[in-house]
Amino acid sequence: MNQTNTKKQKQTNVTVMTITIFIATFMTAIEGTIVSTAMPTIVGSLHGVKLMNWVFTMYLLTSAMATPIYGKMADRIGRKPVLLIGLALFILGSLMSGLSESMPMLILFRALQGIGAGGIMPVTFTIIADIYPIEKRAKVLGLNGSAWGIAAVVAPLIGGFIVDKLSWHWVFFLNVPIGLVTMLLTVIYLQEHYVKTKAPVDFAGTIYLALTLLFMLSGFQLLDSKNGIFIFAAMLVLAAASLALFIRQEKRAQDPIISLDLFSSRTFTIQNVLAALVSGIVMGHEVYMPMWMQGILGLDASMGGFAVTPSSLLWVVGSFVAGRMIVTMRPQRVLVFSLGIILVGIAVLAIVPASTPFAFFLLISAVLGSGFGIAITTTTVSSQAAVEQDKIGVATSFNTLSRTLGQTVMVAIFGMIFNVQVGKGVAASSGVHTAMMNKLINPHTVSQLPANVVPTLRHILFNALHGVYIACLVVVIIGILLNLLDKKKVAKQ
Repeated sequence: MNQTNTKKQKQTNVTVMTITIFIATFMTAIEGTIVSTAMPTIVGSLHGVKLMNWVFTMYLLTSAMATPIYGKMADRIGRKPVLLIGLALFILGSLMSGLSESMPMLILFRALQGIGAGGIMPVTFTIIADIYPIEKRAKVLGLNGSAWGIAAVVAPLIGGFIVDKLSWHWVFFLNVPIGLVTMLLTVIYLQEHYVKTKAPVDFAGTIYLALTLLFMLSGFQLLDSKNGIFIFAAMLVLAAASLALFIRQEKRAQDPIISLDLFSSRTFTIQNVLAALVSGIVMGHEVYMPMWMQGILGLDASMGGFAVTPSSLLWVVGSFVAGRMIVTMRPQRVLVFSLGIILVGIAVLAIVPASTPFAFFLLISAVLGSGFGIAITTTTVSSQAAVEQDKIGVATSFNTLSRTLGQTVMVAIFGMIFNVQVGKGVAASSGVHTAMMNKLINPHTVSQLPANVVPTLRHILFNALHGVYIACLVVVIIGILLNLLDKKKVAKQ
């Protein structure tokens, strides 16, 4: 970064910008929670259970492709213009998603929304790193994380009301006024003075990186399609070729989009891989638990959303705990604690019976949320602390990219496992077909199914969801083993 923290703190209204970041985080949080709450209804309305994962993954794919570009540009031209561009695209994508009348349209505009979202989280986290020292940073991240807790309480109520009383299209329109307020506050209260670098923009590296992400993530998404294994292999070959070109370009670029020197730090590398793994588990929890509540327990959309509310609330508590732990403990020890908590929560989900009461899921969701909060906050702060001040933007964006990659890859894998299990269950049962699953997971249409097939469909759904959580359990174990390799204590900035 080309200005000192002292200068920025004198000119930027820290209090107002902290509130602005909170609003931006709240907008992102409420969008994700409401979409998860409304997804069963959207699937039922647009008849697209097989395309359901693309509503999430296309958003994550474009967000992943845009994130490193935003991070680099934030270091080159400043946080302010980059954040404003991201917000504008996110608002436009939200508006168009709300106007969608088919699943392909929704997927397309979710892609635009994702391009905007790719700049919101990493740039806001970078601003926090700019205006707060490391000993206060984790606490501010925890305070900022409370936006997720508030959204977790408000979103199911609003989302359930909109889905039940109005139309699911309106869940996207909520982002428009919130986003406009955020843009206005950013324009007025965030002041920056950058000395522009004369080094040329690394366009070639940007293109190669985007192609690498596109090929890799598309390959995972198409894995369960017809001839999916061959398409997947071809995409991985293309991704490997693009990655090789990217690495060669970054070695010779005057101002690379992602400096390869970042990966000389074992702590930086491991923290980002763990961020990816934990973020993938978060998606497995938040996407599929509402489906369990609605499809198996027969609850409405609001209650389905409330099933993940304790996770968001305890995430905030976990962030504050991480803030205390990370000052005196190395990241490895903090993550041993958090991954252990996540392991317990996921293991329980992988073995509980279909008759498990709703209240029990609230408890497990709270356990998982505390583990998620500690783990994600630790990986974020540790990634920032492991690099020089002028690379915080890139480091933060890469951490966000890692989380997005983890979400995208894991959602694809979970979706494949889910669809395969549903397919096997349908094939082994008489009198049912896949289209019935659309009606089962939508509380408004389950009554349209013949009463005698509902237990069978719920058993199929139950097995499919257990398959997803067993996969999550494997991911947690991999993370625990990987964490053992990091023994360095992060230096304070």
